[in-house]
Amino acid sequence: MGEERGRMQFYQVSCILHYSLIFGSPVTPACIAERAIARHEVREIEQRHTIDGPRQDATLDEDDDVVIIYNRVPKTASTSFTNIAYDLCAKNKYHVLHINTTKNNPVMSLQDQVRFVKNVTSWKEMKPGFYHGHISYLDFAKFGVKKKPIYINVIRDPIERLVSYYYFLRFGDDYRPGLRRRKQGDKKTFDECVAAGGSDCAPEKLWLQIPFFCGHSSECWNVGSRWALEQAKYNLINEYFLVGVTEELEDFIMLLEATLPQFFRGATELYRTGKKSHLRKTTEKKLPTKETIAKLQQSEIWKMENEFYEFALEQFQFVRAHAVREKDGELYILAQNFFYEKIYPKSN
Repeated sequence: MGEERGRMQFYQVSCILHYSLIFGSPVTPACIAERAIARHEVREIEQRHTIDGPRQDATLDEDDDVVIIYNRVPKTASTSFTNIAYDLCAKNKYHVLHINTTKNNPVMSLQDQVRFVKNVTSWKEMKPGFYHGHISYLDFAKFGVKKKPIYINVIRDPIERLVSYYYFLRFGDDYRPGLRRRKQGDKKTFDECVAAGGSDCAPEKLWLQIPFFCGHSSECWNVGSRWALEQAKYNLINEYFLVGVTEELEDFIMLLEATLPQFFRGATELYRTGKKSHLRKTTEKKLPTKETIAKLQQSEIWKMENEFYEFALEQFQFVRAHAVREKDGELYILAQNFFYEKIYPKSN
């Protein structure tokens, strides 16, 4: 009964689960209604699995016991990418779950970390699963988990990301054009904001991709922390399966399809031809002047965020160079390039 209540803390929408961590937040009538719907839909999925064959007490096949976590950084083309996962989940037979934290806070409380880790690892009805949301990296190993999830991510040039987010807060995007944004009505351009020393365009606002990769430690969120930068680099190399860049998103998707076909079979073609591939373009965005860019680049914070971005870009290009070849202007994935020999003892 306790386990069922724990599972009910997650919100779901059909094959795309809307998984909300709102513990400690005010409970509004709309929230109560959402919870009721979520509980009903979770029961439906669990009952369906029971009818198809009980999995709760059974050992999952290795191919099914897979979880991907995409702790998406805001304004890095993450909506375009997750829409591909949405479109493929039914065909490729996995679940997609959206982690929606209160006020988009990327840092979970310790108790929510425990809930999240337990649910991701033990919720068999949702495996294989693809979780995505604006949360910072969480190390599953320190919770005693034997099989950790596969982390992936995409990052973007830090100034381009900040400019996109600045105009997004004021004008929204073409994904939900009718939604009122927090800074709606503010007509000040990014250039004007920087010239006036505004808070929304201050160098401190660049400090986001590093802490997202660094994680839930206090030092990760200390703006300008060299330790946080080095920890983010370490995690990118050692804890992430693949990290792409917004500017080369198609190549990132192609590599995922080649290496994780269970989830991404058909993703490259869908990205190239699908109507949802290039959603969420920020409206009314004006590119900053060279003077504005130069001013931001004087900041030590930009230098560190840019160092991390360049580090991620170099690593991605290194992985790609060893995985693909170009022919007639097109990239193609290399076939298996290793084999086994000298196998002993010899069979009779």
